[in-house]
Parts: sequence; structure tokens; C-alpha cells
Amino acid sequence: MKKVFDYIKSVRAEWFKIVWPSRDTVVRSTIMILIFSGLAALFFFVVDTILNALVNWIF
Repeated sequence: MKKVFDYIKSVRAEWFKIVWPSRDTVVRSTIMILIFSGLAALFFFVVDTILNALVNWIF
């Protein structure tokens, strides 16, 4: 039982060491993720369209 309490104490101690990101950091990261996801989607759309046209031209 002592091990369980020691574990809970250590988890609690680690919890207070967490440094949470600021709101500004979260907003910037979210915007960057949305932009790069959109660019990746656009890239794959263009590549898929080109490959589709190429396959249709061959066959």
C-alpha cells in the first residue's frame, strides 16, 4: 500500500512541474498546423490530378 501512495505522490509532484503553453502559443501553433495541412492537401490534390490525367492519357 505504501508503494501506491509513493506513486501517487510522485505523480502529483510531476504534475506541478508541467509548463503549460500560453494562449498565444496555442493559437499560433493551431494556425500553422491548419496552413500546412491545407498546403499538403493542395499538393496531394495537384499530384493526384496530374497522375489521373497521365493515366487516362496512357490508357
